[in-house]
Amino acid sequence: MTRFEGYAVLVTGAGRGIGAAVAHRLAAEGAHVLVTDIDEQAAGKTAGAIRERGHQAREFVCDVGDRASVEAAVAHAVDAFGRLDVLVNNAYACHADAPLFEDEDDEAWARDLDLSLTGAYRCCRAALPHLVASGRGAIVSIGSVNGLQDFGCHAYSAAKAGLISLTRTLAGHAGPRGVRVNLIAPGTVRTPAWTEQGQDPDAVRELYPLRRVGEPEDIAAAVAFLASRDAAWITGAVLPVDGGVTAVNTGFKGTAP
Repeated sequence: MTRFEGYAVLVTGAGRGIGAAVAHRLAAEGAHVLVTDIDEQAAGKTAGAIRERGHQAREFVCDVGDRASVEAAVAHAVDAFGRLDVLVNNAYACHADAPLFEDEDDEAWARDLDLSLTGAYRCCRAALPHLVASGRGAIVSIGSVNGLQDFGCHAYSAAKAGLISLTRTLAGHAGPRGVRVNLIAPGTVRTPAWTEQGQDPDAVRELYPLRRVGEPEDIAAAVAFLASRDAAWITGAVLPVDGGVTAVNTGFKGTAP
């Protein structure tokens, strides 16, 4: 399948996990992908693996918390590929909640909101003129079921809820200019973030109606759909890709899925 032949794509936070899976999927479908991440080595590893499979990718260091860094990444994509058709906002931050809400730290709260919400805003702002110019522009943001229901992680959840609102308002603004804006809300996905926290994602699989947690490739498949012309009449949508967890009341809370 080559739905993205001739497309240029920028993916943030693509050094590993969901972002890396998205970069691999879109490249496999023909896109030229700029793999961006704050971790230069991780970005290079993902882009290198894509090239080893015979697909097109370059790496670029990007800190979504810095406007100049974001604008440099977008400019690099346009210079390298001659255009920009798709932006995938995947970079985020999430800190564990304090035992009591009144003990939450301002700095940690601000960091989660800045990277998870304002970072996506910075990327959309920088990319939008180029997405308009492409004539087939699309933005797909990676949100979370935390933006829809209570699963804990106050700051992360607030940021993801804000990202849903930004998706809808930007869809209204960008639609008449030919750019679609959608969001995917994953549930628990098997990524390195879980093992780094000393947690096993499979511990919660029985809370999901489909009795498994997600894989990064599950999210990448949804991104590929929403970014493609198969979704040409879809904008402002929030698509849960969550094994059914938001369809039922599981009592699952305390850790960001």
